[in-house]
Amino acid sequence: MDKIYDIAILGGGPGGMTAAIYAKRAGLDVVVIEKSVPGGAVATTYEVANYPGFTTISGMDLATKMFEHTQSLNIEFAWDEVKKVKVEGEVKEVECYQSSYKAKTLILGFGASVRKLNLENEKSFIGKGISYCATCDGNLFKGKTVAIVGGGNTALEDCFYLSNLAEKVYLIHRRDEFRGDQILAEQVKNKENIEIVYNSTVSKISGDTVLKSIEVLNKVTNETTEIKLDGLFVCIGRGPDTEMVDGNLTLSEQGYIVTDDCMRTNYEGVYAIGDIRQTPLRQIVTACSDGAIAATKAFEYIKTHKK
Repeated sequence: MDKIYDIAILGGGPGGMTAAIYAKRAGLDVVVIEKSVPGGAVATTYEVANYPGFTTISGMDLATKMFEHTQSLNIEFAWDEVKKVKVEGEVKEVECYQSSYKAKTLILGFGASVRKLNLENEKSFIGKGISYCATCDGNLFKGKTVAIVGGGNTALEDCFYLSNLAEKVYLIHRRDEFRGDQILAEQVKNKENIEIVYNSTVSKISGDTVLKSIEVLNKVTNETTEIKLDGLFVCIGRGPDTEMVDGNLTLSEQGYIVTDDCMRTNYEGVYAIGDIRQTPLRQIVTACSDGAIAATKAFEYIKTHKK
């Protein structure tokens, strides 16, 4: 007979690891399924400066500390990628590429995938000048010219990080002011080797075997400017990963999972946390809060439905 866990947590980011800690401490049998490394997107973040208890800490260090906490409780991790999730019925099923899992409850914490520019030849230059992770690939562009597209906190953080490696950094933003924190914006504005290109979008990518230049369209003047560069970092947000869920989850217009304040979805015993759910703020601290609430409510659900 296949083992049935109390909770299967899909995603080992901060929210997923927090949920696992709360679930394990409540005496539940839990498994965390993660396809890459503990921490998810946080592990690739250069610096975290707004998580309580740490003035500054690298994303990798924070993720490692969280993972070490889970291991002190002997929480089971399955290093596998989710292929399909069945959310209906009393026993939920998770099909992965290497194995399959069953659980009484599910906590969906897949997170979100990076959004692309959707330009004609963008895909062909991935790894050949185009990157979606500054902390992963920044070292490849030491002393070179790069551009970063975006205007949120991550884009500003990545821009400042790249300015310490590259000779020149262009920050291309579609608006005339930033959505990110003011303190980050001021750091970027005051860095000599950063040039901000406001009210603009990337309209064309050019090169041969590697990226050579981009064309930038100013939305106010309608003028196009060519910028020669070695690397382009795309940081325009993320979109929710929900396509592997087999069921009619209630989603927002943007595709995020709709939950109540207790992280409950429209399926009994199924909860959503972190970047994948509809929420006014997507931060590490809010993901952890989501995870704690979801695990607590899953515990209550299991107690209520225990036969």
